[in-house]
Amino acid sequence: MFPRLTQFDLHHRIEGNVSPTLVFFTSSACGSCRQLRRALEELRHNHPDWLIYEVDAEEEGGLVREFEIFHLPAMFLFYDGRFHREISCAATPSAIEATILRSLRQPPQEAP
Repeated sequence: MFPRLTQFDLHHRIEGNVSPTLVFFTSSACGSCRQLRRALEELRHNHPDWLIYEVDAEEEGGLVREFEIFHLPAMFLFYDGRFHREISCAATPSAIEATILRSLRQPPQEAP
């Protein structure tokens, strides 16, 4: 299990993180979300210093609108408390890791 974020604590809990921080939006009915969760569990073992949080899209409609989410699962990368970009890749630990590392070499973007 990953720590869950809500509209009331997402920004507060992310802003102080100096490690790569991944926020992923899921739903209990989403099969792809379960596959992504397994990949993220493995990624967490390879990078224990990276922070991974989960948002239940069914319960957090305000965050779904804020992040302009149109499909699940959705992942967003933050680093040093700043938004970097949406992460879109295959749901495998190696693809997620490579995409995060490439993204961290780029400057932060404006948050959605």
